[in-house]
Amino acid sequence: MARYDFDMITIGAGSGGVASSRRAGSYGARVAIIEESRIGGTCVLRGCVPKKLLVYGAQFSDAFADAAGFGWHVPPATFDWPTLIAAKNKELDRLEQIYVNMLRNSGVEIIEGRGVLVDPHTIEVGGRRYTAENILVATGGHPTVPNIPGIEHVISSNEALDLPTLPRKIVIVGGGYIAVEFAGIFRGFGSDVVEIIRREELLHGFDDDLRVALAQELRGRGIEIHARTQVARIEKAPREGYSVFTTIGQEISADLVMYATGRAPNTKGLGLDAVGVKTNERGAVSVDEWQRSSIPNIYAIGDVTDQLNLTPVAIGEGRAIAETLYNNNPTKMDHENVPTAVFSQPPIGTVGLSEEQARRQYGDDVDIYCARFKPMKNTLSGRDERTFMKLVVDGKTDRVLGCHMIGVDAPEIIQGLAIAVKCGASKRMFDQTVGLHPSAAEEFVTMREKFVRPQKQAAE
Repeated sequence: MARYDFDMITIGAGSGGVASSRRAGSYGARVAIIEESRIGGTCVLRGCVPKKLLVYGAQFSDAFADAAGFGWHVPPATFDWPTLIAAKNKELDRLEQIYVNMLRNSGVEIIEGRGVLVDPHTIEVGGRRYTAENILVATGGHPTVPNIPGIEHVISSNEALDLPTLPRKIVIVGGGYIAVEFAGIFRGFGSDVVEIIRREELLHGFDDDLRVALAQELRGRGIEIHARTQVARIEKAPREGYSVFTTIGQEISADLVMYATGRAPNTKGLGLDAVGVKTNERGAVSVDEWQRSSIPNIYAIGDVTDQLNLTPVAIGEGRAIAETLYNNNPTKMDHENVPTAVFSQPPIGTVGLSEEQARRQYGDDVDIYCARFKPMKNTLSGRDERTFMKLVVDGKTDRVLGCHMIGVDAPEIIQGLAIAVKCGASKRMFDQTVGLHPSAAEEFVTMREKFVRPQKQAAE
C-alpha cells in the first residue's frame, strides 16, 4: 500500500501551481491541487490576462486619433465599459475551463477549499485530511494598503478589473508597474487620471532613463503625476466621490481612489509556522536554489516566495520541481537575465542589468548606447511620442549586460533580445547583425556612438 495519499499536493492553482502539478502528473506522479477560489490564480483571473485585455481596449483611442493622419475619416467613437468587462469575463471563464481540463487530462485531482498544513506531510481541507510525500506551496500574493484614515474607501487592482462603470476621474496611489499600467488604461478610456508617488520617479528598480522617459510620455498623455507626495487621509465626499488629502495639505477630488502600493505573500493561516516552515518578515517562504523550504519535503514557488514575482518565473520554478522529483532530471530555475515588460502606454521592455546595477557591479567600465527617435508611424499621425532604446555593455569584455526600451512593441522586441543576452552576446555581435528595415527594432543593431552622460547628471 502507498505510504501517502499522493506523491505531491499543491496548495494554490495559479499558473505556477498548475504548471508544476500538470508536469508531475504527466510523469506518472499521483498529484492533487487545492484551490479555495477559481482555477487560474492571479495572472489568469486578476492580473496579466484581464489587465492586458483592458490595455488592448484602451489603445483603440490612439488608433482612432492616429487614423486621420493616414487619410481615414473616423466618425466620433463611443465606448461602453460594461460591454468590455462582459467580454473580458467571458474570456476568463473560457481560460479557467481550459486550466481545469489540462489538470484533469494530466491526472491531477482538484480539491476545492482552503488547505492548511497539519504536519509536514498532511493538509486539512474542510475537515478532511490528505497526505503527500511532497507538498508545494504556490498560493501567490495579494494587494496591500497602508493603515491610514479612510483607507476603507479605496479599491485595489482586483476591483479595478470589475468596476460597474468607468470613473470620470481616478486617483491612483503608487508608482509601480500595476499603477502605471492602470493609469494608462483609465486614461485611454477617457478618464482623468492623477497618479501619486512618494519617490522622485515612477518604476523604482527600473533603469533611470526609462523611468524619466515614461513620466514624460504619461504627462504628455494628460496624466497628472504628483512626485514626492504621500497621502495623509481619504474622506468620502458629502454627495459622491472622495477627497484625497496629502501630507503637504493638497486636496484632490475624484470619483474613485485606487491603491497599487505593493503586494504581500499569501501565507497567513496556512499553518506554515506550526510545521516549522521559515518565513521572512513579509511572510514570504524562504527557499533554497531548489525551491525547498526549511522543511525538505515542502517546496514553494512564485509570489509566495517574494523573489522574482513574474508568472513565467513561477511556471519555470514549478516545472523545475516536477523535473527534479519525478523525471530524474535535477533542474534549478535560472533567475538571471529574466526579461520583463510593463504594459504602460507606451509600453516598456527590459532584460538584464540597468545602468545603475551595471555600474555597481562593474564600476566605470560600463559603456552606454542610446537611441531616441520619433517612430515612423508618428510622422504622419502627428502623435508627439518618442521611442527610447538603451544598451548597457561591459567595457572590458564587450558583453551586452542589458537591453531597455520604451515605445510601441517594446515587449515583443525585448523578448527576442533576451535570447541574445542570455547567450552572452557581445556588442560586436549586435553590430554585425543586419537590421530589419524599416523597423524600430533595427535601432538595437545600429547604435555606434557611446553615450557620454553630462558630468553634473552623472554626479547626481
